[in-house]
Amino acid sequence: MDETSTDHIVTVGVLGSGIMGAGLVEVAARSGRTVILRSRTQESADAAIAKLTSGLGRQVDKGRLEADERDAILGRITATSDLHALAECDLVVESVVEDLDVKKELFATLDAVVEPHAILATNTSTLPVVEIAMATSHPDRVCGIHFFNPAPMMKLVEVIRPLTASDDTIATALAFASSCGKDAVEVVDRAGFIVNALLFPYLNNAVKMWEQGTASIEDIDTAMQGGCNFPMGPFALLDLVGLDTSLAILDALHTEFGDPNFMAATSLKRMVAAGHLGRKTGRGFRAY
Repeated sequence: MDETSTDHIVTVGVLGSGIMGAGLVEVAARSGRTVILRSRTQESADAAIAKLTSGLGRQVDKGRLEADERDAILGRITATSDLHALAECDLVVESVVEDLDVKKELFATLDAVVEPHAILATNTSTLPVVEIAMATSHPDRVCGIHFFNPAPMMKLVEVIRPLTASDDTIATALAFASSCGKDAVEVVDRAGFIVNALLFPYLNNAVKMWEQGTASIEDIDTAMQGGCNFPMGPFALLDLVGLDTSLAILDALHTEFGDPNFMAATSLKRMVAAGHLGRKTGRGFRAY
């Protein structure tokens, strides 16, 4: 791929100030680009930057980052609640709630704000990118760029090609991810893409195994760590991802493919209904 293919990606916009949004801001700023973080309120945007500043400060304290490099990264970032501040962005990556209607409405609005050359990307982990693309007047400039959490640490990025995307859009997205130090893979626009389509049936089956009384949560986690050399067991990973997010991914996979293996385990659905969503609520399959 032409090494200069991302030369025109100078300014990157990030929509969403959650953990993933803040991670995307850090990744893009570390690559030397100007980054604009847009959140629904200025307060939430500023809070995301404050957390990022604190995290980079800890890296400096541990000797993993030079202070001047930290200052340079932060100097490339601005935070705003104004969607129109993204007007001059060459690439905008959306990372808001995993709700198709919300994303489609946001992309339709964003389409009227940015220049026609800008690439609009969604960080969705499961939703059909083509439906988001068709909410815009330039569907050929829309793709998926799926980073994994935490974005600064995880090496993989899935670049999702909907039917509507141009070759140039996909090539630029792949080159952008590579220029951020990531291992980029191209994926057809199907629910779950590569990783989640393979991962979540495994996680779901772990819950079903526990429901059937085969082994305890602790022993299943220990077995998969020790037997497969996984960094964490399935229940620890479910709690980290979030049980609501996990349920939404399984539901999307089941809707698209109709495979009973994707039908969410009863316990997972009950825990989400009870608000036990994992680490973010202090209680999931384990207590935190």
